Amino acid sequence: MRSRSAELTLLILAWIVVSAFYILAWVGAVGHLPPRLWAFLAGLITISLGMHVAVRRLAPKSSQVLLPIATLLNGIGYVEIARWDPTEAAFQSLWFLVSGVALVITLLVVRRVRDLDRYRYLTLLVAGGLLLLPLVPGLGISVGGARLWIGLGPISFQPIEVAKILLVFFFASYFAANAQLLSTPTQRIGRHLFVPPRALLPVLIAWGFAIAVLGVEDDIGFAMLLFALFMAMLWITTGRLTYVGLGVGLFGLGAAIAAKYFSQVHVRVSLWLDPWSAANFAFSHQLAYGWFSLAAGGVTGTGLGLGQSGTIPEVTSDMIFAAIGEELGLLGIIAVLGLFVLFIGEGFRIAQRAHTPYVRLAAAGLTTVVGLQAFFIAAGVLRILPFTGITLPFMAYGGSSLVANYIIVALLLRISDENAAPRAGGELRRVPQVGSTADSTSASHSTGATTG
Repeated sequence: MRSRSAELTLLILAWIVVSAFYILAWVGAVGHLPPRLWAFLAGLITISLGMHVAVRRLAPKSSQVLLPIATLLNGIGYVEIARWDPTEAAFQSLWFLVSGVALVITLLVVRRVRDLDRYRYLTLLVAGGLLLLPLVPGLGISVGGARLWIGLGPISFQPIEVAKILLVFFFASYFAANAQLLSTPTQRIGRHLFVPPRALLPVLIAWGFAIAVLGVEDDIGFAMLLFALFMAMLWITTGRLTYVGLGVGLFGLGAAIAAKYFSQVHVRVSLWLDPWSAANFAFSHQLAYGWFSLAAGGVTGTGLGLGQSGTIPEVTSDMIFAAIGEELGLLGIIAVLGLFVLFIGEGFRIAQRAHTPYVRLAAAGLTTVVGLQAFFIAAGVLRILPFTGITLPFMAYGGSSLVANYIIVALLLRISDENAAPRAGGELRRVPQVGSTADSTSASHSTGATTG
């Protein structure tokens, strides 16, 4: 069995950092050590160590940095949640345990990611059903104007968190099967050759359905996420800038329509453009308080336990990035964003080494989901983009988001473990990149294209 000492060493380092942050936050806030420090340490170490042991047995050749990065981000977020809402911190601890179990179950069930390619339209069907669940009367719950939640007794969660993972696999399967057709212009219109529109029609219908449902559910955040995910995976597949231009055009058209006919989009854009007006401040004060906190943090931060971010509405979920910025400062924000960059870089490295186009696209898509989600919420808090309310991966309060992100970690670990295994049939030659010149060349000499 391959040694995973690097992963364990990084986990120990994460435990030390998170424990130090937890102690400093309590000392700074109330002047004494946390009353249940040993319970906190035992929970943190036991759950993450349990995941490490499971990975050591189930995916021994996988990446050794993904789990420590996720644990460190999760731990820093937990410190801020405990700082402002101990009740939510207790629930987040429970969700951390559930996430660890979800990671282990995923590794047990998904033995080979490439086998999921067989269930292309089943994943689409399940994803569509999950998207529609919040619209079921008596089951769906509206929170903050968006109807993304479903409630089952005392438990509520967002089905979209699982649906986005399934959509990644559907897009990966369809794009991998139709890479040559999507990359090679064969239909002549006038003097120019274009990619046949029929090649994009099925996946455009699936994507349009997802966006339409999210429009009915009145959510701008996940609609933007799915649009960006779709365009990113299409560009990764083909490498054609034409699709980027098409995406920009579609985005502009969709944004104009959404701003006119969907109230939440109109409101969020208005708050973004003019947050200080008398009409908007009643709603934009959440962002304004977050900016005040970021300003108070400065470069080095006020110090853990010494911030005043408790006045920000939804500080532990939507605005946890601002709370981190106040107490850890600009340097702390850079460190957190650096961890996300390391996670994304490792995810793309795993994708690059994948044995098949389908697995490569799946890994790239899963990594893109985490990266886009972190970018959208950070950009919203910093007023680079309209504020969407998407949770910051691993850090913000929320069980469904945390569980989904650890499932993504498990899937990336499984793919990286597969990458270390010999290729099928002992083949040693490098598989051409999806959408690469090699693909286009082979397509030009082939007699027909594979279709989905």
